[in-house]
Amino acid sequence: MDLTLEREVKKIKINKAAGICLVLLVAAACIPPRILLSPVPSRIEKIEGYARLKITDELDSQHLKFSFLLILPSVGKIDVSDFMGRTLYQIIISGENAYLTIPSKKVFWQGKEEEVINKFLGFNLNLSELVSLFSGHWPASPAEKNKISSWELKKDKSGRIIFGQRGDLLFEVEEFIKNTRIARSLIFQHPLNQGRLKFLRMDFNQPASDPSFLTAFLENYEKKTWEEIQVLFK
Repeated sequence: MDLTLEREVKKIKINKAAGICLVLLVAAACIPPRILLSPVPSRIEKIEGYARLKITDELDSQHLKFSFLLILPSVGKIDVSDFMGRTLYQIIISGENAYLTIPSKKVFWQGKEEEVINKFLGFNLNLSELVSLFSGHWPASPAEKNKISSWELKKDKSGRIIFGQRGDLLFEVEEFIKNTRIARSLIFQHPLNQGRLKFLRMDFNQPASDPSFLTAFLENYEKKTWEEIQVLFK
């Protein structure tokens, strides 16, 4: 084969291979990320995943990311970070005890379950309500009915919860994860703030470690008042 012709054939082959790679890369980029990592069970005992939170009040607007691990009836851990991936604080619920910790300062504040969640979202929720809000399963379990009985809920024609209200707190589902009753994104509104939750990953009922690991590290942390914690946040 003529040397010039041989070079041209090689160029064609290289360009063709590059074109195929480009098509594959574009196709991969167009595939939406998988949100649910496991099938949705009929009974939710544990839920974990990642989400984004935008929350706005009279003074400020925050864009946060967080991971969550919620185990019914009374164990939970939420790690909150900024959009640079830096951990801002953690929320830990263990039985009757609830904590907000700042790992970078090795300090914590202890409060009631609803109080600690309030510092995260800006309004009171217990862990059972948080699981129901995240999963779309109301109530989270028969044993927890009394903890969420005060909610007024609205469903669509397929039985999915699309709206909920308790007093002056309300939420509305913007988008569902396909073929489920779990919200992909939802908005919430309260006299003191408003915001949007968008879920990125979610997994259910995976084996859990001994919950005591959640609070063991607090032995090396210093307890602070909420006023002292606020100064550190500023």
